[in-house]
Amino acid sequence: MKKLAIIGAGSMAEALISGILEKDLIDKNNLWVTNHSNETRLANLREKYGIQSTYDLEELFEEADIILLAMKPKDAATAIQSIREHLKAHMLIVSVLAGVSISTIELLAKKPLAVVRSMPNTSAAVGKSATAVAINERVSLSQIETTKKLFGTVGLTSFVEEEQLDAVTGLSGSGPAYIYYLIEAMEKSAVEVGLDKQMASELIVQTLLGAAEMVKKSSKSSTQLRKEVTSPGGTTEAGIQILEQHGVQQAFISCIKAATAQSKKMGTALSTLLEVSEQPS
Repeated sequence: MKKLAIIGAGSMAEALISGILEKDLIDKNNLWVTNHSNETRLANLREKYGIQSTYDLEELFEEADIILLAMKPKDAATAIQSIREHLKAHMLIVSVLAGVSISTIELLAKKPLAVVRSMPNTSAAVGKSATAVAINERVSLSQIETTKKLFGTVGLTSFVEEEQLDAVTGLSGSGPAYIYYLIEAMEKSAVEVGLDKQMASELIVQTLLGAAEMVKKSSKSSTQLRKEVTSPGGTTEAGIQILEQHGVQQAFISCIKAATAQSKKMGTALSTLLEVSEQPS
């Protein structure tokens, strides 16, 4: 891995920059970033991480062997079209764009390329992302290893078929927000039952960490673990009964299905728009 050029400078780009440098995967002098026009953001990243930035595309792509697409999905078409003349056959194109398919990237680039489509989540910022990755047939074995190392700097990496990525987006890509939503509810309830907010926050975080570690390390299913905590006539059972009355479990299932459907919708809309725009007039 000689040089990584990042297109887009948002929170996911920064999380990867931080992980890459922390794990010494690439020297900071070979880590380059650009965005559409926010020079202040680029200056902040240069100062914080000592990396390089430029709006000169010749300089950005010179000797780059990995290109990370990290702009907002809605800006993907414009951004990829603006850089496609600089994309070369030897480069590995890595996308973290929700809902943007490999075929869409290839259509925008107008040339055959090795493309990795990934779905990390915001926990990458603390090295705990659950990242799913799909590849096209042009990605070599060495590029697969590079991909593993790249996303290994920010958490767990799993390779999946591309058609599974919309479901991954709905589950783990958006997943941290569902957990934060749950934490919000627990924090509000803690205050209402008379607990100090700071102490409650610490208890909630430790409870979630402990439960996650139990699921990770135990051979028992989550259903088994829940039942073992739920004694007949006890406090946990009283709480679970209220959750069931309000259909909380089904609400989470519907939530993930809706996010999955939205990912598919976004991808289809962009693909259709591109097919129309590429038609000869």
